[in-house]
Amino acid sequence: MTVTHEPRPIRVVVLCRVSTGTQLEGYGLDVQEKDCRNYARTHNMRIVRMCRDEGVTGKAGDDERPGLAEALQMLTDGKVDALLAPNLDRLARHLTQQEAILSVVWAHGKRFFTADRGEHLPDDDDDPMRTFVRQVMGAAAQLERGLIVKRLKSGRRQKAESGGYATGSPPYGQRVVDHQLIEHPQEAAVLRQMRAWAAEGVGVRAIARRLNDAGVPAKRGGRWHPSTVARLVDSRARADSRRRSASARAADREREKLARAGRVLGRVT
Repeated sequence: MTVTHEPRPIRVVVLCRVSTGTQLEGYGLDVQEKDCRNYARTHNMRIVRMCRDEGVTGKAGDDERPGLAEALQMLTDGKVDALLAPNLDRLARHLTQQEAILSVVWAHGKRFFTADRGEHLPDDDDDPMRTFVRQVMGAAAQLERGLIVKRLKSGRRQKAESGGYATGSPPYGQRVVDHQLIEHPQEAAVLRQMRAWAAEGVGVRAIARRLNDAGVPAKRGGRWHPSTVARLVDSRARADSRRRSASARAADREREKLARAGRVLGRVT
């Protein structure tokens, strides 16, 4: 009599992630987990643990997500054979982070699956198309998210240009009423005085000193500083300040991306 031995189930840790936007779209944690359970049931897998990253915003580093950290630790400790996610987008938002995480999984001899596409095989020098297709898919998903963000920003900008209140704190001299920007009488009077002093040749330091001596609060209730005065009385200073702030934010984002990828790759050693 021949005895047939069933292959040992693949031990997997499931990783699901949601952000506020994803929850609103309907692909929440419960739906993601259901997809992963269905995939595991039909592919001889045993789920050892469900790891969740809930409400992860764009500001949070994907490598610092507690669910991801726990899943990677289980992989490196040998407690599971593979990582299972609903799709590549739920693994990480950015292509660089996605590739860094996959390199950790494969460096420890583990496997990676997604419920929508099955197993993602490690890179192979004899099959460069494998890497190309995966990275193109990740780049396309990142592009789609970027376009959504761009449309949101454009909508806010158009609303602001048409006189509507878009987001953030209203500029000095204005206030928000019924989602519209209108003049703030007290601040507008101070702003006119500041510009009149500037037209008379009074420097920004002297203007800030006059306002502080008179007990006039700045927008957030603090003291006036020359740089703040300069942005309000000089259009060129305002434009220059916006350019510097935009450049600084872009540089910070790039540094943070590299740092996140480096921290994830540090798990390999």
